[in-house]
Amino acid sequence: MGGNGEAGKRRPVRGGVTMAAVGRIAGVSQVTVSRALSDPSKVSPATLARIRAAIRATGFVPNALAGALASRRSNLITALVPSLTNIVYAALVQAFAAEMRPHGYEILLSETGHDAASEEALIAAHLSRRPDAVLLTGTRHSPEARRMLLAAGVPVVEVWDITDTPVDMCVGFSHAEAGRAVADFARAEGQTRAATITAQDARAHRRKQAFAARFAQTGGAPVTEVNCPGPASLAAGRAALAEALEARGFAGGVVFCSSDLLAQGVLIEARARRLSVPGDLAVIGFGDQDFAAALDPALTTVRVDRARLGRVAAEMLLDRLNDRTPARAIFDLGFEIIRRTSA
Repeated sequence: MGGNGEAGKRRPVRGGVTMAAVGRIAGVSQVTVSRALSDPSKVSPATLARIRAAIRATGFVPNALAGALASRRSNLITALVPSLTNIVYAALVQAFAAEMRPHGYEILLSETGHDAASEEALIAAHLSRRPDAVLLTGTRHSPEARRMLLAAGVPVVEVWDITDTPVDMCVGFSHAEAGRAVADFARAEGQTRAATITAQDARAHRRKQAFAARFAQTGGAPVTEVNCPGPASLAAGRAALAEALEARGFAGGVVFCSSDLLAQGVLIEARARRLSVPGDLAVIGFGDQDFAAALDPALTTVRVDRARLGRVAAEMLLDRLNDRTPARAIFDLGFEIIRRTSA
């Protein structure tokens, strides 16, 4: 006889499947299940097979936090990047993860949005999960963020920039040197006038400032600077070139953009205005994204080996996690100017 009250209703299981339940199904103790999960070599093949069958049948997921408390390892690596959609950061994280995963590590990834306060809050949130190591973008952090990182006592690698005083280790390149190199390139091409179009990113602004200073030092005219209020986009590139031409008195020359995406917007706006590239304008981007070579004209840009950057960062952390001393605590990856037909 079916009940029509609370007693006749199916109640959801609270708390999920336990290790003890897996043990009962497999006909072993909870201690044996724990041993099979932490060190399968200590359990007989027949017992291990029963335990694994019980796990598959129940959908049991081991408590990684409990294992971390016992082993003092979480097998998590924190990674903080300014943007999850920007291919520059996505490519380096992909290469980084590909190196870490075969060693049993997973990546806990968050987006900071180029904001120091957001980065500080995320560092606190991630460190509360007790990661085994931390990957950060850039080398400039709030004093509180730096204090937390130093107090955490885990390996830290800062990427996409270099400094003589890293929190722990860093791998990247000098953004100021990149800006100066682009200015030298433009001057060698006979450019006497220049404009910069820069998104909201501290590292991009360092490149811009170094470019403008070197361009003027080598005999060029004062540089016209247009700063975009937000992240890089095609629309921002188009609007910035319009502002440089219409409101800032830029009469043509080389345009150095803080990203390839902005540079693509500049090329679109130039074509809409019937300006020739590289005749009326020479355009230089930054990042050498996948589309750069396929643009018309093909984009001259600055290339940084993003995949190698991710691999080197992983190698540094793996050395530290395995109690080895990394070959270098400061790794200058360098950069390369890729000459194409836009400049």
